[in-house]
Amino acid sequence: MTIQKKGTAIRKLRPKQPEAAARAEGPKRAARPAGTVKPAKPAGAAKPLHLQAYELIKHQIITLGLRPGEYVNEAQISAALGIGRTPIHQALNRLTLEGMVEMIPRKGVIVRGISLNDVIDIIDVRLLNETYCARLAAARADEHDIRRMTEILDEAEEIMSSADVERQMMLDREFHLALSSAAGNQALANIMATLHDQSLRFWFISLREREHHAAVNHEHRAILDAIVRHDPDAADRAVR
Repeated sequence: MTIQKKGTAIRKLRPKQPEAAARAEGPKRAARPAGTVKPAKPAGAAKPLHLQAYELIKHQIITLGLRPGEYVNEAQISAALGIGRTPIHQALNRLTLEGMVEMIPRKGVIVRGISLNDVIDIIDVRLLNETYCARLAAARADEHDIRRMTEILDEAEEIMSSADVERQMMLDREFHLALSSAAGNQALANIMATLHDQSLRFWFISLREREHHAAVNHEHRAILDAIVRHDPDAADRAVR
């Protein structure tokens, strides 16, 4: 599904909520200190400009602020973010590698379309990797991981009656990032993040009903219950 909109003005980019980063840890991990779920960055530890640009542009693509087939104007993004064009270019190169945008010779950069076949392929690969991820999480999750996933699902239930589809979708994303983090395998977490972001664009287009989000939250509760009980087989079944 593509929508050609050459020269479309870039919408105001909004910072997204901070995310729990996936951590590379072995099967036995040291307990993490108690405290806030998303600790503040220490002074002077601001993200590099190219990473800020990457996250903000990707958020716009995922949430359809930049739609499939739409041209991406580096100069307009640079002005919207208040940063130079070099980090924008670096961010777009990374998004190209991830399949979010593509370079068209002598035309520029456009947001890649996503077809039903693309979604089916992504779901197949996600199922293969996500079941393994859930099994690892059931074996390795600590109290911090369980608390984080519980907080995400609690918030999702609290806003279920609202019409905030974007927040519901982003909470779904946060849950899967937390699940990947609990698995304690950075390589797997990176794969899952990319696959989920690619499929999330399709969900924004097609799955906006309240019933869908209620069903997703119920499935996530079943996954979390298996992780709390440290039952890999149950976690595997819950994902399927």
